[in-house]
Amino acid sequence: MSAENHPAYAEELDRCRYTLEYVERSLQATAKNKERLDRDIERTKKHYNSDSSQDYIDLMINTMLQDNADLKIRNLKAARGKPYFARVDFNENGRKASERLYIGKMCLMRDEDQEIIIVDWRAPVANLYYEERLGNAAYKCPDGVIEGTLTLKRQFTINEGRLEDIFDIDVTASDELLQSCLGANADDRLKDIVSTIQAEQNKIIRADMWVPLIVQGAAGSGKTTIALHRIAYLAYTYEKTFNPESFMIIAPNRLFLNYISEVLPELGVERVRQTTFEEFAQDIIGKKFKLKDAAEKLAMFVDHNMTEEQSERNRLIRKCSEFKSSMFFKDVLDGYLSAIEREFIPREDFVFASTVIYKFEEINNLFLNEYKNWPIILRLNEIKKHLMNRIKLKKDAIINKLHDDCDTKVKYLKMTMEESDERQQLIIHEIDRKNNLISRIESHSKKAVNEYVAKISKVSPLQYYKDIITSRELLLRMSEDRADPDLLGFVACYSSEVFKSGYLEIEDLAPVIYLKFKIYGMDEKIPVKHIVIDEAQDFSVFQIYVLKKIIKDSSFTILGDLCQGIHSHKGVKDWEDLKSFVFSEGKNEFLTLEQSYRTTVEIMEAANKVISKVKDSRLVKAKPVIRHGEAVSVYGMNSLKEIAVDMEKRLVKLKAGGFKSAAIICKTLKECKTVQSFLKDNNDCPCVITGKEDQYKGGIVIMPSYLAKGLEFDAVIIANANSEEYRENELDIKLLYVAMTRPLHKLHIYYHGKISPLLADVRVWSFT
Repeated sequence: MSAENHPAYAEELDRCRYTLEYVERSLQATAKNKERLDRDIERTKKHYNSDSSQDYIDLMINTMLQDNADLKIRNLKAARGKPYFARVDFNENGRKASERLYIGKMCLMRDEDQEIIIVDWRAPVANLYYEERLGNAAYKCPDGVIEGTLTLKRQFTINEGRLEDIFDIDVTASDELLQSCLGANADDRLKDIVSTIQAEQNKIIRADMWVPLIVQGAAGSGKTTIALHRIAYLAYTYEKTFNPESFMIIAPNRLFLNYISEVLPELGVERVRQTTFEEFAQDIIGKKFKLKDAAEKLAMFVDHNMTEEQSERNRLIRKCSEFKSSMFFKDVLDGYLSAIEREFIPREDFVFASTVIYKFEEINNLFLNEYKNWPIILRLNEIKKHLMNRIKLKKDAIINKLHDDCDTKVKYLKMTMEESDERQQLIIHEIDRKNNLISRIESHSKKAVNEYVAKISKVSPLQYYKDIITSRELLLRMSEDRADPDLLGFVACYSSEVFKSGYLEIEDLAPVIYLKFKIYGMDEKIPVKHIVIDEAQDFSVFQIYVLKKIIKDSSFTILGDLCQGIHSHKGVKDWEDLKSFVFSEGKNEFLTLEQSYRTTVEIMEAANKVISKVKDSRLVKAKPVIRHGEAVSVYGMNSLKEIAVDMEKRLVKLKAGGFKSAAIICKTLKECKTVQSFLKDNNDCPCVITGKEDQYKGGIVIMPSYLAKGLEFDAVIIANANSEEYRENELDIKLLYVAMTRPLHKLHIYYHGKISPLLADVRVWSFT
């Protein structure tokens, strides 16, 4: 219903106008304050005295205040159009009057009396809106649990400062508002969902920061959006403890990061580190290197148009990736590290001035036992201290003995010889000899330890890794007969080929980081307290294990969907593996999101029939929210060129229907380029997404199935779902499932030849 028809319209209109007026006044005051800060900072910089601590303090404080003012101005400008989205009335037990709270994306307080005009959606009291129902209700805050009665939950649609709709509700979001949000068009950016966060999503957003959280979320359940809202919530909750740089999100690629880039600033959070594992790894390893494209490797695995020999080689490459990504390989590296340790200290005593200062056995015991929990190279620093302390004691004893010997000889000369030039020369000779020996001992004592340690061979983590991964014999020995010798031989040969080409693979990064950590330690402490990993099913358990090892005292939120695990040659296959290998030390939490908010019932049911072909009880099917649309359409054609011609007409209709975004999803990049070539006569020919892009511009695109994950479109056209492209194997099933779960509203599927057997038992579709 429209806002005018609501009985409280006049009251809420007055409140909306009052809030907007105060937002405007606050914006003007903040802008003036910002101008003053700008002038002060400019003046301090112009007259800055590096010797003045006060100038430095003033500059730091004003710069921080300037950043806060910038953020507040951005938030207030956004609030001009939509100051709040909900209201709750709560009567706390023991109080006569109830509180009337308006919830928005920022906190706004009246300067004159600190009365709250807008409550930040991340505040504890806002949980009344997200999780409680009318009647007895409670929320947790730093003071404990606050109990009372929730007498009203009301939602608003406010656009460009106009109050358009009012809904009185009992659950999180009214059907009308939720359906309106779900029915909106997709664009080139992810949107915030603060007004429609569901109770199960809210539990994830507000979960304990210090308990590792693993989320299995179905396609369209809002995993990525929830992940970003969780960071915004944690940054708000711990703003006095951590700065935004203490939070880091790791995403699959730069294209994906660009897609999500605007959500955090819109939620009032700046400077959160957003990176990929590849970029993070290069920073940790401290060396830039060329990486083979992971998408190109996956493309090899999905391409069925290969010779038998090529297919067999691809099978072995896949097995190689599985091996290098496994926790078993971590055990192999641990054996390798033990072998390095055993041979690390040279088998010779530490000798000084022809005297054994430290026996080899003593030094080796220090290295292997006393400091066994330290990184290998850092142990040397401690051993050097032992050697230097022992040599100092020995040196002092030797020097004292030289003094004594010299004194004895001088006395003897004086006793046995009469005073003469000859006796004087002999005495001088003994004293000079003593001084020369002491000087040589002093000089040698300073170099002796470094000369001994210099005999210890130290190479880079990457070289250590190359030494084992390219040696069949070493891999065999460290595997202790627990791996196929033929596979290990292929791993060694294939890895040699990759290194000779000047590249590394993404599967090589976690092992190299692990070796650096165990041998050299971290160069400096990584200033991250909470890590969010999105699309985690495509990360290996080894990768996440390494992150947990090297980033001390950090916590994790891990989100993914096993149904979309298209990188199964290296990715997580069972969330239990993370619990067992990575988070076994203490409590961890596992939550499931089954509700899908992206696609229509018709599209989701069809996609679920496809994913059901994978007989795996660990796969959680999506449950679509009740939003109906057209049946999925399937079109049989004679050739890919004929398909392209018909798709072109289909795209024209979609544009005419008001759809802003659409994707033509092909199985491979090669097929994408073929389809594009057939559309080249069209002046508005869609671009092909190759995975190397830094920006996602939305609109109409052509993309391979394995790059579509994480994105959404108004409509999707699957270019060729025939029996050759999509076969009855797990990877093809998941790729087709990913493609089918990208659209919000319409899904069209084409094929030429024979339709894929994965679609054969889907009876509800309309065939044209």
